[in-house]
Amino acid sequence: MQATLFLIPVTLGETELDRVLPNYNLKVIPDIRYFIVENIRSARRFLKKVDRSINIDQLSFVELNKHTSPAEISSFLEPLAQGENVGILSEAGCPAIADPGADVVAIAQKRGFRVVPLVGPSSILLALMASGFNGQNFAFHGYLPIESTERINAIKRLESRIYAENQTQLFIETPYRNHKLIEELIKTCRPSTKLCIAANVTCEDEFIRVRPVKEWTNQIPDLSKKPTLFLLYK
Repeated sequence: MQATLFLIPVTLGETELDRVLPNYNLKVIPDIRYFIVENIRSARRFLKKVDRSINIDQLSFVELNKHTSPAEISSFLEPLAQGENVGILSEAGCPAIADPGADVVAIAQKRGFRVVPLVGPSSILLALMASGFNGQNFAFHGYLPIESTERINAIKRLESRIYAENQTQLFIETPYRNHKLIEELIKTCRPSTKLCIAANVTCEDEFIRVRPVKEWTNQIPDLSKKPTLFLLYK
């Protein structure tokens, strides 16, 4: 079989593997010796959870994150050229979605390597599914600007697209700034615009709620340390 670049989803938190990952993934992973990962320590921990018999010390890891230089990325795929499978692991969820793994996949496609995405949890899609918002026309924007004026302007632009294009708007924030973002959404958006807050998706303390913006004012949950998706719709 042709050497393959496997895109391997991981859990979004301390969720049991059998809840979010199909058995096929657990059969594929132990046969891979080369991994491109966002964080070596968490990747090793995840692989041990998949199969305790895996000898971590016999595996090869390279890190891909914001500190990785573009010149290094292409060399990460050399095992594929030698006929060896390679796996990409994100820090959480699906690799290459809001994740630097996309840079590797683009190079693999350009060089004609086989790329296989494995099934697993995506907080973006799961939050959209649970929101009841438009799932046929939506846009994910990653992080909004940090500077307050720029961020408020960005929120206004996204809200205008809801009404002009009937498009769901999704974005995220660094957990310690979640509350500040919610406050700005409440101050900036129309009172009737719907806001879905989806935190720790698939975890034991999963929180997914939809309310008009005005109704969130006195009902903001504690999200200070929780990965959270924010969705806006009309």
